[in-house]
Amino acid sequence: MAKTKLLGEEREKHLKEQKKLAKKKNKKQKRSPGRFFKDVWGEIKKVTWPSKNDLFKTTFAVIVFIVIFTVIVGLMDWGLGTVFHNFFVN
Repeated sequence: MAKTKLLGEEREKHLKEQKKLAKKKNKKQKRSPGRFFKDVWGEIKKVTWPSKNDLFKTTFAVIVFIVIFTVIVGLMDWGLGTVFHNFFVN
């Protein structure tokens, strides 16, 4: 089947019509707060919650990472502080 090519004003009209239809289609309807919370509750039901064991493992990993990172940053601060103190004071 042959395609019809639109030229000039016909093409512009066609594009305007397409834009209008797309705008109408994308227009969001106002929703009530009750509907919002109902949707939120529906999404919360879909969530896969971690087990107690997984929760404790990940919490422990986060705490260990924070302690290690704090020690590293503290040592860098102390070391650089000592170097700059010796460099500028002496």
